[in-house]
Amino acid sequence: MRKLVYYIASTLDGFIAGPDGGDPTGPEGFWTPAEDYVRHLVTEYPETLPGPAREALGVTAQGTCFDTVVEGRKSYEVGLAAGVSNAYPHLRHLVFSRTLTQSPDPDVEIVADDPASTARKLKQDGSDKDIWLVGGAELAGALYSEIDRLIVKLSPLTIGTGIPLFGHNAAFSPSAWNLTDHTVLPSGAAFLTYDRQPR
Repeated sequence: MRKLVYYIASTLDGFIAGPDGGDPTGPEGFWTPAEDYVRHLVTEYPETLPGPAREALGVTAQGTCFDTVVEGRKSYEVGLAAGVSNAYPHLRHLVFSRTLTQSPDPDVEIVADDPASTARKLKQDGSDKDIWLVGGAELAGALYSEIDRLIVKLSPLTIGTGIPLFGHNAAFSPSAWNLTDHTVLPSGAAFLTYDRQPR
């Protein structure tokens, strides 16, 4: 059975975005990734690069980790505000929302069902690649118990406050994780992979 993987960038103090929820690496963001970080993404996780970035970098590799991406409405709307209706046209793309009634893109599926039950169905659909939870934090909090793997792209900076990894409304539910892989780049960014310990 495939895994639900929360593959997400975080600051050292545990925030995935500033208080406004904008893209930390966008034009008005607070973090400009170093060249070695981008090279690592291209080499190890090419399918997680948005379509426009893939095109600009000449990336055509399908990747080996994910064939499906899920995200919440607020996260999706960051791309919409930038004029991108489907940031991941090379993946099956699901957006969880109870307020969006129609998809702005024919290849983006709007899902109003319970995120946890939907994730359980996706895990059992027979694919040999995992499901990427891109964010945002509110959806990650709702899917907290269903997340099988964390891949934290730890950026070497702190911001003091912002949106935490699992949002502000996640339930208190301590979980133990095993570090199964790690890569530390010369620029100071680290890719940390954790698998949830059996419950």
